[in-house]
Amino acid sequence: MRAHLVQLDSVWEDKAQNYARVRSLLQSVDCAPDDLIVLPEMFDTGFSLNVERTHDGDGATQLFLAALAKDHHAYVYGGFTMQREDGKGLNRAQVYGPGDALLCEYDKIHPFSFGREPERFVGGSHVVTADWKSGDEHLKLCPAICYDLRFPELFRCGLRQGAELFVIGANWPAPRREHWRTLLVARAIENQAFVIGVNRAGNDPHLPYAGDSLAVSPAGEILADVGASESVVTVDLDVASLRQWRETFPAWKDWKTFLLGGS
Repeated sequence: MRAHLVQLDSVWEDKAQNYARVRSLLQSVDCAPDDLIVLPEMFDTGFSLNVERTHDGDGATQLFLAALAKDHHAYVYGGFTMQREDGKGLNRAQVYGPGDALLCEYDKIHPFSFGREPERFVGGSHVVTADWKSGDEHLKLCPAICYDLRFPELFRCGLRQGAELFVIGANWPAPRREHWRTLLVARAIENQAFVIGVNRAGNDPHLPYAGDSLAVSPAGEILADVGASESVVTVDLDVASLRQWRETFPAWKDWKTFLLGGS
């Protein structure tokens, strides 16, 4: 199974340009049917708190994600902003299947308080999963978003639902890049799962971003590292190796589910 990590240098609050950049980046990629395309958090606008301007009230970004899935006959993960009736935003990720069907929808559970996100956004309340299928192979995918990476209990909830792959879109600033890299590897090791983290590149009006999008194996090996620039990197995920590692060293079975209560 193959995934394409699309490390985008998002144009600030300009959806049309960002749609075009994603399309342009994917032109040079050999995207086969049932591959997985992963975009960053708020790929269409950058990490903006200007919910009134950036929200997807007209559905344009959702239509773009669905069309991308249909055109490439691929699975697509992408993040964007929605707005509630009370004016508060939802930092949302959706996963579409090859026929443009919406497979799951996840609202970021942990708004980034240090970055003032809770001033404009409310957190979600549910961990969700979706099935990614390619030929005779399949993985259960669990989406997360950026700051969620610092909270391992979310990933345990995903594991409880059968997750074998965690996909995290992000706008993770360069000053804490080593945290990003370390935590991606930690989440993979402790859950014995594949982890794909796709960060943005470049700069927005407030912060620089180091990129560092990674794919990590269930044993903590870095399978792909996109580096600092806007780019797409393709990675092969060996499903058999995941199942073999979990069987050979079944630490994932020993965690105590009562610690999470009814979550």
